[in-house]
Amino acid sequence: MSPVLRRLAVALPAVLLALVAGAAPAWAHTELESSSPAANSQVGAAPTSVSLTFSEDIAAADATISVAGPGGTDYAAGPATGDGDTLTVPLRPLGAAGAYTVTYRVVSDDGHPVSGTVPFTLTSPGPGTAAATPAPASGAPTADAPETAPQTVPTAADDGGAPVWPWVVLAVVVIGAGAVFALRRSRT
Repeated sequence: MSPVLRRLAVALPAVLLALVAGAAPAWAHTELESSSPAANSQVGAAPTSVSLTFSEDIAAADATISVAGPGGTDYAAGPATGDGDTLTVPLRPLGAAGAYTVTYRVVSDDGHPVSGTVPFTLTSPGPGTAAATPAPASGAPTADAPETAPQTVPTAADDGGAPVWPWVVLAVVVIGAGAVFALRRSRT
């Protein structure tokens, strides 16, 4: 085997690995990093808005956020507005003290939808009264089951899509092993 082919056989796996490592962030789904009110917090004063901060910029036009309170009432007063990685939804005056759940669905930079919930408890009644608008049926909790709503952000495996990175790593290993085998075979 010529010296050029040997160098190529050694360099190719390293180049592929570098490409894979550089592209890995593009495969990641966005994650909820923080919220206001914070997840599972006890809130004494009724908030006038809810903010969600994600690990990447989120398009507000592709986001759906609802805030359900006791009895399944939706307190969102309008669509989400965005500022980079943070989405904010205005709220109507909250009503009864009790469990509230922020339910969100956003789209990652890679095009995959990501959804989850942020529960919080209002410890003192808010200034509003229960409105007649029920929470949407798209996974938001109802009065019968506020504690059974999912409380975590799904991972890539949860949304039905298999992660790509194991296949890329396997391809790099197979190509690297083939290069090593070719080098050893050419020496004998």
